[in-house]
Amino acid sequence: MNHITRKGGCETHIFLEKGGFGVLMRKEGIKMAKKKITRRQFMKGVAAGGAAIAGAAAIPGVSRKAYAQKPKLSIAMWNHWVPGATDVQRKVIEEWAAKNKVDMTADFIGPSATEMLTIASAEARAGTGHDIVVLTTFDGLFFKDKLEPMNDVADYIQGKYGKFDEVSTYISHVDGTWITIPAPTGSHSYPMVTRMDRWKEIAGMDVVDVFPPDATQRDPKKVKKFTYKAFLKQCEKVAKAGHMFAGPISECSDADDWLCPLFLSFGSVPVDAKGNITIESDATLEALDYMQKLCQYMPKEIYGWNDASNNRWIISGKGSSIQNPPSAWAVAKRTRPDVAAQLWHHDTPRGPKGRYRGCLFMTYGVWKFSKNKKAAKDFIKWFLESAQQWKLLNAAQGYDMPQLKPLEAHPVWKEVGPPKGGQYNYIRRGDEHLIVGGWPAPPHIGVEIYRKYLIPVMTAKVTTGEMSPKEAMKWCAGELEEVIKG
Repeated sequence: MNHITRKGGCETHIFLEKGGFGVLMRKEGIKMAKKKITRRQFMKGVAAGGAAIAGAAAIPGVSRKAYAQKPKLSIAMWNHWVPGATDVQRKVIEEWAAKNKVDMTADFIGPSATEMLTIASAEARAGTGHDIVVLTTFDGLFFKDKLEPMNDVADYIQGKYGKFDEVSTYISHVDGTWITIPAPTGSHSYPMVTRMDRWKEIAGMDVVDVFPPDATQRDPKKVKKFTYKAFLKQCEKVAKAGHMFAGPISECSDADDWLCPLFLSFGSVPVDAKGNITIESDATLEALDYMQKLCQYMPKEIYGWNDASNNRWIISGKGSSIQNPPSAWAVAKRTRPDVAAQLWHHDTPRGPKGRYRGCLFMTYGVWKFSKNKKAAKDFIKWFLESAQQWKLLNAAQGYDMPQLKPLEAHPVWKEVGPPKGGQYNYIRRGDEHLIVGGWPAPPHIGVEIYRKYLIPVMTAKVTTGEMSPKEAMKWCAGELEEVIKG
């Protein structure tokens, strides 16, 4: 039997030997080690998300007087796709372990969110695994009964830096309990990512002039004019020139992350904060009518796109604008520097009911079955302090988004480039509201709206001609009724 798992650039080959299992690790094509382990060790490793067999760095130490016994801590962190960012995470973790004399194992999972959820699910069922687990957006809800309350950690962090923002509170603070703690590393939002040259030359809008790399230099009148109505006209111009705006209208999270805010900007929400189904509304009809018009100026392939497709579209040179975190820019910086130098991140268009931007936030949870809860919470408190986050935000080249206002003062968004200042407006500088798809429904309903891709699917049904807008709204309402019934 031979089984292969992959973590970042490292392949782990698990093979059956007489009397046990073997592990052969390859990293970036280099054979690293071959080790025989017992069946018991193998099963323990699987339940722990690979902690025993993934080749993660173990940091030796001696007991610390502050703990009742010699602490051992196992953590699952997000494996950052930005080159070098995970290395900095590892060094920061090693620093804490050395200072506190803790035996520490750190596994870097992903960057696939599916992989993180799979490991968390396996650990929750097995009742064993990492002490700290990284989760994405709504995932803490799935495990809330098995996660240690984190109110004390939240109180500590908020006491030093002020309250977490609205979205973080929405997904992590459930029924008066912080089930997880917001994590800046890996958290991101979905601003406009616009080709400065093409939008200025073809669409007639200078995005740098409207959204300069200094919020004090903004002209409110110019910002106010950037509406979805104006955006539609601009999209028509760039489409005729062969450089379309594009975003997925398919069953992927990127589709949720730009369409749900767009619908909300027209005043359309699937379910309100009280749990009432509100999708059948004039606001939804208005948003669907807008999308029918916008889709005329978008590529036909968008209905089959995944989360990476819009990145490829802008990097290829075909596109002129997408909605995305700086991931497309970071790749273009390495592969198409001519494209990267033209990408400017900025506010989304304003709709009749406001300006909204989607986001996807990471969180940290501590399992109730952890035998090291005190050490786990101590680490999270320290890890989220500004001294550590300053290093991590810099390493992520502006991709990570903190949910604490003081951390937004970091200079990385002003300095990273090219173009210098191109990510300044990745942090909200104006009247945008950050939301996660499904908001403002109660979180246990919001997660189903998001995971079932109800807004993208409804939009696709209308814009492909499968259903009329009213038929699609009725379909969506029926899906929501099933969600609420459970």
